[in-house]
Amino acid sequence: MLSEFGKFSRKLRIERNELLIDMAQKLDVKPSFLSAVEVGKKGIPNNWEEKIIEKYELKEEQIRELKEAIDRSAKVLKVDLTDRDIKDKDLLFAFARKLDVLDTKDKESIFDILNRKNNKQ
Repeated sequence: MLSEFGKFSRKLRIERNELLIDMAQKLDVKPSFLSAVEVGKKGIPNNWEEKIIEKYELKEEQIRELKEAIDRSAKVLKVDLTDRDIKDKDLLFAFARKLDVLDTKDKESIFDILNRKNNKQ
């Protein structure tokens, strides 16, 4: 099954009348590696976002779609805690530890709080 990134990249290839091998060459990887990334068996390399934007001359909307697809396909989330105080770190780790036991309603409430705060800024 395709990841969100896989869906984006396949759609992009179709729009550009390209094959998987064409995109793989642009990204300097083997087609088998690109295929593994698209189905979520391999992680998306860090430099691919910039490469795809540059090689395909993506417009603003496409860049947004690409970033969303990469975020939704991520298997690992790295957060820089360098300048965070202990309360921020505690909050982040508490959330990560409890994510699996939160029910849908709780997750929706947290999401709503985060979006509400974000929209006020």
